[in-house]
Amino acid sequence: MEQNKSVLAALEPSRVFHYFEQLCGIPHGSGNVKAAADWLADFAVSHGLAYERDEAENVVIRKPASPGYEDAPAVILQGHTDMVCAKREDSPHDFLREGLMLLTDGETVRADGTTLGADDGIAVAMALAILEDPAAEHPALEAVFTSDEEIGLLGAKAFDCSKLQGRLLLNMDSEDEGVLTVSCAGGATVRLTLPVSRAACDGEVYTVEISGLTGGHSGAEIHKGRANAAVLAGELLRESGGGLVSIEGGSADNAIMPACKLTLCGEGIPEAARTCEERFRASYPEEDIRVTATPAGRTGAEALTLPLGDFLARAPYGVQAMSKEIDGLVQTSLNLGILRTEPDALVMTYSVRSSVEKEKDALCETLIALAKEFGGSAEISGAYPAWEYRKESPLREHLCATFARLYGRPMRVEAIHAGLECGLFAGGIPDLDAVSFGPDMRAIHTPEESLSVASVARTFAYLREVLRGLRRGD
Repeated sequence: MEQNKSVLAALEPSRVFHYFEQLCGIPHGSGNVKAAADWLADFAVSHGLAYERDEAENVVIRKPASPGYEDAPAVILQGHTDMVCAKREDSPHDFLREGLMLLTDGETVRADGTTLGADDGIAVAMALAILEDPAAEHPALEAVFTSDEEIGLLGAKAFDCSKLQGRLLLNMDSEDEGVLTVSCAGGATVRLTLPVSRAACDGEVYTVEISGLTGGHSGAEIHKGRANAAVLAGELLRESGGGLVSIEGGSADNAIMPACKLTLCGEGIPEAARTCEERFRASYPEEDIRVTATPAGRTGAEALTLPLGDFLARAPYGVQAMSKEIDGLVQTSLNLGILRTEPDALVMTYSVRSSVEKEKDALCETLIALAKEFGGSAEISGAYPAWEYRKESPLREHLCATFARLYGRPMRVEAIHAGLECGLFAGGIPDLDAVSFGPDMRAIHTPEESLSVASVARTFAYLREVLRGLRRGD
């Protein structure tokens, strides 16, 4: 892999990768997007384009129609500015203060030891490349860059859709080239707080780490049956019988937890760790799961009296229902993405998803009831609606026809279990016709995330051709 100051300079399309590299140089994790919004505002000013920015750090940049497109309906280009911040255990990267260290071999782009944020930085970059290009042919454009999508679609929820004139939405937050997404699940974040007390534990103290899991996106990959470190930690607690002093794991509710660290007190903990590692590796042979127990160099600690192992054994996890209408589509699921020990409580954060509203609500109620049974409470936030399939969609037909003409094969049209901002825009804009697409990305929300250079080139050419074909009467 090549690594230098301007890592992506030789890649095509050059302007797309230019803007992607600029964004990657700006810390822009969820909840930390002000600098990215400043950058977008500076772009608009420097290119003489009108823009608006709201208190949620959403930015809209407008570009007039190119000659011959003045009577065509306005088009909304949409992506989000934030990224999931995950890194390898040995990475020293500081997401709050440092830009990403990019790497490329000319075929793919990735980051050194961290997530890449191509979800959804490449959408931002493609939109800016269109906005700056005087030769691009297109209707009037409203480029909408939303904030904090990865932590509950917060920017889109705060956005005032009445500001937009467009009724055609091109969302670029998908990660499989040749796939057109036309519907998605709704969801919510459920944060459980379980009060804890402590009692003396006289055994030896160990630091136990569960690592080597693949992780992944809890919407796009929950059906793959990958291991979740919190669920494995529950098995380890029940196997060891040790006292739990502390537990920490996960950084985002919508990411399958790839690692977890526990402090345990008791006898036989190394043996339990070895037994569990063998069992986990047999159950998940495609993952490099490791369970290591290291003496902390002391005996005696105050352990939690809350039976977390029992709680995790009873809590639902993973796929709960499959769609009866669309083959292979997950209908309802949940993911435990964050688990933390606070001074007086254990805190767990779940991502709940469903394309059926009543099933989503029922799953949230199940978690609430279980938390109450263990003396705790629950808070629901970040709820967002499902994006329902539109039977009549001229925009969908245009994108499918354009793809078939360019590449000689049909575009696959599908619904997904992951959440997209399209549902919020569809709910706020009457008669909105929306689709979602994007280039090939792999292992999003993990440090192994990568972006295909050739796929970006094809997707950007496709975007330009889609816009060119939206002239009224063509």
